[in-house]
Amino acid sequence: MELLALHISPTLARECFLTASNNNSCVFPRYVRNRHGKSRFRFQARKGGSRSWNPNKISRLDLIQQVLERNNLIEDSQEEDEDEISGDDSSFLSLSEKPDRNMALLDEYELEELDFTSPTNHRSGYVAVLGKPNVGKSTLANQMIGQKLSIVTDKPQTTRHRVLGICSGPEYQMILYDTPGVIEKKMHKLDSMMMKNVRSAALNADCVLVIVDACKVPENWYEKFTDVDEVIPVSAKYGHGVDDIKDWILSKLPTGPPYYPKDIVSEHPERFFVAEIVREKIFMQYRNEVPYACQVNVVSYKTRPNAKEFIQVEIVVEKDSQKIILIGKGGKALKTLATAARLDIEDFLQKKVFLEVEVKVKENWRQDEGLLRYYGYGGQIRAL
Repeated sequence: MELLALHISPTLARECFLTASNNNSCVFPRYVRNRHGKSRFRFQARKGGSRSWNPNKISRLDLIQQVLERNNLIEDSQEEDEDEISGDDSSFLSLSEKPDRNMALLDEYELEELDFTSPTNHRSGYVAVLGKPNVGKSTLANQMIGQKLSIVTDKPQTTRHRVLGICSGPEYQMILYDTPGVIEKKMHKLDSMMMKNVRSAALNADCVLVIVDACKVPENWYEKFTDVDEVIPVSAKYGHGVDDIKDWILSKLPTGPPYYPKDIVSEHPERFFVAEIVREKIFMQYRNEVPYACQVNVVSYKTRPNAKEFIQVEIVVEKDSQKIILIGKGGKALKTLATAARLDIEDFLQKKVFLEVEVKVKENWRQDEGLLRYYGYGGQIRAL
């Protein structure tokens, strides 16, 4: 598949791209405990990134002061309902008020742990990867990161969450948002919440890549992009043109220190990627409406010192008929699914696992806003 990557400004993306005509392969975890006693998993790059930066140090006191100020901004912003921010008002949000950036800032404990320094010409920033469903956004994001973080299938609307991937080098850090495909006709509440995440990604980005399938005639909404900075032909599947995109992004990113340690490629928890792998296998094994009616949750994840990792997964569907299809005659279909998912999970985690899969029915979960937020569609991905 040949793709066109259009680099545009976040403001233009928000005004043109997000205003539809219808308004209606493995990574390793690193356990981190910060000064507040809270723990989390971070994922290290396969070969580990370098922490040797230019010895020209930025004042640590200045950095700590910035962190404290931005933390205060987080607390203030959390009190406001995000729905109250209109498209026009959101353009006036300062860099420090954007929530994902605040969450990415290294805290005082991590600054001390990493002996933080930064080259004066270091560039870092956020990049939103946008486009219609099934145009290759996830494939391109995986190519740029160098590892498979986003699941990829031949079915549209495979990506549901805003997947964060980090591409780092000695003098740069690109933080990529792989987003769900933009749709105008929203069938469920799930679709609306997915599109809200797309808008949030564009709002939080320093630059935006709009991916277009060059083999198809552009639809009317593409005609709105008359003020693009560059059109770059790229084959994400084979990696052709990916370096050109990276070079262009680097020319647009602001100078500044990295938002994350250089040796990680994502901040999402292990359980998120486990659930995504299972969901990918569902898309690959089943057809029609069944994959779209499935939600995958990791119910239990236990590390056992002298045994395999124990992972219990539930697949939520909307109808009993969908449950019957998932399980198959004599449970054969579900067993095939679990085996395929287990092999990929073991390859991803680089350890043996015992995977237990069960299917549950929750009627109309795609219309239940409370459940959708619990599943992580309301913004930040919950740490299951």
